[in-house]
Amino acid sequence: MAGMIVIYKQPADAQAFDRHYFETHIPLAKKIPGLKKYEVSQGPITVLAGPSDVYLIGTLHFDDLDAMKKGFASPEGKAAGADRRLYAPDESGVQIFIFDSREV
Repeated sequence: MAGMIVIYKQPADAQAFDRHYFETHIPLAKKIPGLKKYEVSQGPITVLAGPSDVYLIGTLHFDDLDAMKKGFASPEGKAAGADRRLYAPDESGVQIFIFDSREV
């Protein structure tokens, strides 16, 4: 499996973020070819030291890195990427990690 973890910092307007993320972005992203599963965090996000400035974590799953690359190169993948830049325009509000994984 390959994964993409997208970590969003606390937005200035959480209601506007949620509305756009859940009503617009997720439906766009779910059309990406090869996407196997899309998960989002629920409730407050903490670290061992206590509260954090992380608002939401999205995790996307693909069969492998090649499938992910092809998915994001598709028109649907490009549309989802462009949409993400509407509500998280630069790296100050979002971190994205891409990785391959194996079950142990």
